[in-house]
Parts: sequence; C-alpha cells; structure tokens
Amino acid sequence: MITKNKFVTISYELRTDKNGDAVEVADVERPLEFICGQGQTLEYFEMNLLGLNEGDAFDFSIPAANAYGTVNEDMIVELPKDIFAEVDTEELKPGNTLPMQDSLGRHLMGNILEVKDDAVVMDFNHPMAGKDLYFTGKVIAVRDATDEELESLHSHKCGGCHGCGSEGGCGDHSCGEGCCH
Repeated sequence: MITKNKFVTISYELRTDKNGDAVEVADVERPLEFICGQGQTLEYFEMNLLGLNEGDAFDFSIPAANAYGTVNEDMIVELPKDIFAEVDTEELKPGNTLPMQDSLGRHLMGNILEVKDDAVVMDFNHPMAGKDLYFTGKVIAVRDATDEELESLHSHKCGGCHGCGSEGGCGDHSCGEGCCH
C-alpha cells in the first residue's frame, strides 16, 4: 500500500483538459518512480495515491491552485532586448523557452511571449501554472524504500523539476521525461 517512504512505480497520462490529449505520459517502459512523502512529486498528486496498492488504477484531478499555482502576473516581465545579444535570432521568438538567471544567481526558465523592437516579454511562471491537471494511470509496484535510496535522496535533494527557482530544482534542466514532480 502506498504510504510515506514507500518506493512507488506508476504509469500515467496527464491532461490539462479532462477529455483532451495527453500532455505527458509515463508508460510501463518509462514509468514514474518516486519515494512517497519526500517532496519528489506534487503534494496533491501523492495525496491522491495514498492507500492504493499494486495493480490499482487511478483517475483524479488537481485544481491549478493545488498543482503549479495560478498564473502570477508579476512573473510576466518585459526585459530590454539588448540583454539577449548573445541569443541566436532563430531562438528569440514567441513560444521558445530560454534558460535565464536572476540577479541573485537563481536559474529560471522563461517562455518568450512577445519580441518587440527594444524589449522581450517573458513569462517565468511554471508552464503548467493556471492549469488543472487530470491524471489517469495504474500503480505498477509499491515497496519499502531502501536505506540507501532514502540516503541518496537526501544527499542529492534538488527539489524535483520545479523550474530552478528559489525552491531548488534541476539546475541543468536534465530531469528527463515524466516531470510532473
């Protein structure tokens, strides 16, 4: 049964519209694996899995406010275009995401919303901010996490894939697939 400190393996599909296309898939060949209760996934994601057993199917939603939050308008900023002098012109277009760094040295990912003559409008909200999440899937395996797994987790605490903000995150953005956590 899924409880704190259990090593959990699941397959799932994530949608941002209950009947829409999957925006993220963790299948049996590339499942999501995590240790429950250790902050590797969204809190409400784990809460919906608590008590499930190997073989159980799940189908639940998480409102935006309990997932990646609502869109924070303060995270949408207009930056002087000259700070992008080293960015290839092909990369500087709406819809592209650029790795950036704030004045405190924290790594951020910014989505380009608009390129003006003298400025670039960037959105530093999480890409899933403002979106309700709909999960369907199956519990593949549940077991006790080993002492080594727990030790390794705590010695490499990176905070999961939270966009490299003040809460930590994967500094090189090499989290791989299945980054709903």
